[in-house]
Amino acid sequence: MERIAPLRLAEKWDNVGLLLESPIHRQGPKKVLLTIDLTSSVLAESLTKETSVIVAYHPTIFKGLQSLTLSNPLQSSLLTCAAQGISVYSPHTALDSVWGGINDWLAEGLMNGKEDGQIRALVGEKLNREDGSSEGAEGRLVTLKEPIAMDILEQRIKSHLKLSQIQVGYPDPTRSRSTPIRSIAICAGSGGSMLLGKDADVYLTGEMSHHEVLAAVAAGKHVILCGHTNTERGYLPILASKLQTELRAIEFKDQGLGDVEVIVSQKDGHPLEFV
Repeated sequence: MERIAPLRLAEKWDNVGLLLESPIHRQGPKKVLLTIDLTSSVLAESLTKETSVIVAYHPTIFKGLQSLTLSNPLQSSLLTCAAQGISVYSPHTALDSVWGGINDWLAEGLMNGKEDGQIRALVGEKLNREDGSSEGAEGRLVTLKEPIAMDILEQRIKSHLKLSQIQVGYPDPTRSRSTPIRSIAICAGSGGSMLLGKDADVYLTGEMSHHEVLAAVAAGKHVILCGHTNTERGYLPILASKLQTELRAIEFKDQGLGDVEVIVSQKDGHPLEFV
């Protein structure tokens, strides 16, 4: 995971890396289960699939814990993991920032092929301290070679994220669907604080507060909200492929990790539904 999304790319406020290390070594076949959130359903799934490690994108421990008890659902899940020989790792904003990570995946879904536009950092790039190379950045800015109508962009987003509905804020409802769009500022998850004030035709994220949406629309920006985890979950199969490739590298095969199977949770899902 450190090769895929170096933890040094995570935001200072974040809590990433190995968050729970079980003292119990599970016997038999081993699997790594990928999920956005460690819910009770995902935990139950992990117990039936001979899981040794859960890679939960969102940190299962974010702030300091004063106790670990079974009365708290999340803490109960962590205690169960420890007792059952399951460790928990979280990449969170390191996976957002790294080139080829979640934000790039979101950006690529807005274009009709790689030659359709340019993807670059929305906020300052993160440089490697040793050689000065760019390793990632906060957010992404997509600039299309040719403008497209707003309704075409909406369809591309719904197709890429496999959603039937998204929420859209229009600065001018009278000509909303036909407005030409050329630049889209992107932040996976909750992007209000990062997106506000940026120069782009559209702000695309999972969620923003009511007042953040009002401020953006008043500033003449289109706002597209897809649901927090809906902007993240579609990347898990890509992460699974990358991690599987790493585990099958020669140095890890020699450590007996070549047979570890990386799977994506079937129980992980967005917590809200349209009814």
